[in-house]
Amino acid sequence: MQLVGACDPREEARRQFATDFDAPTYADLPELAANPDVEAIYVASPHQFHARHTEIAAAHAKHVLVEKPMALSVAECDRMIEACRAANVQLIVGHCHSFDTPYLRTRDLIRSGRFGAVKMIHAVNFTDYLYRPRRPEELLTSEGGGAVFSQAAHQVDIVRLVAGSRAVSLRATVGRWDPSRPTEGAYCALLWFENGAYASLSYNGYGHFNTDEWSGWIGEMGERTSMETYGRARRRLDTLASPEQEARLKAAGTYGGTSYKPPSATDAPPFHQHFGPLLVSCERADLRPLPDSVRVYAEKEYQALALEPPAVPRAEVIDELYDAIRSGLPPIHDGHWAKSTLQICVAMLESSKMGRDISL
Repeated sequence: MQLVGACDPREEARRQFATDFDAPTYADLPELAANPDVEAIYVASPHQFHARHTEIAAAHAKHVLVEKPMALSVAECDRMIEACRAANVQLIVGHCHSFDTPYLRTRDLIRSGRFGAVKMIHAVNFTDYLYRPRRPEELLTSEGGGAVFSQAAHQVDIVRLVAGSRAVSLRATVGRWDPSRPTEGAYCALLWFENGAYASLSYNGYGHFNTDEWSGWIGEMGERTSMETYGRARRRLDTLASPEQEARLKAAGTYGGTSYKPPSATDAPPFHQHFGPLLVSCERADLRPLPDSVRVYAEKEYQALALEPPAVPRAEVIDELYDAIRSGLPPIHDGHWAKSTLQICVAMLESSKMGRDISL
């Protein structure tokens, strides 16, 4: 695959891309989509624009890779699926962490049948998510902000992947504990599957305990972390005087921004990406995917199945897109898959609001 063009409303991002890839840039998506050299478009715009931008790409017969969450409503998902179906193009949603090699390898082990059926899954993640620099809409649930839309999309995808069955009901509650960040910063959910398995999902983005400690101080992106960074996100936020200043700080660190640092050939992380501790209980073993291995706690033996370090970050995403376009292989993370994940995220918010179980 080759990068042949880019679209961004920010002039600095367009300038950076033109320098890095010697390819044309555009301020408006329809102009990029009209470029005959473009076969697929990666939609990485803010959540509220995913549906419209996917429809524009499909209208120009371009395959689509769209960021999670797929959209903000099931109706938008249906529009996106129909637009890509009518145009006969592929629609893949990611990057969700269910693309990560440790979880894909765990799914393969389960499918082998060696350990029996999945019975119970525990997923937990504690981060400083809510105190990283945010645009104003990222702190508004109605605009797709908060931990459920932005973070549960990862956890739900992961437990669905390893459960290997359709989710049928859930019970959830969410946490909104900081009035200065008026959206969900935490949640817990219990999810039941058609095959009898169930999963507990817990997330806390309030920046206290960090579950990297339980993953050998390997961070979400596969990089080394440590206790020395404790509290850094909150301290940095304290230096900002307004939401506008916070938004400018976020923009400065994005592609082409004043604080942007281009990656080098030596920047590939030594470990696979992950989304916090996961433990899968099967009939005859517990499986624990980690950034460098999958640990198998079987009835009479323990194994640590090593994983080759990643050569390229998020290669699994591009591999799935390439295989779908060039080989016609059905993608795991297609529009229907991502729509189901969004349905669960929306149901989590509803369950918390109504204080009851939600059927899916």
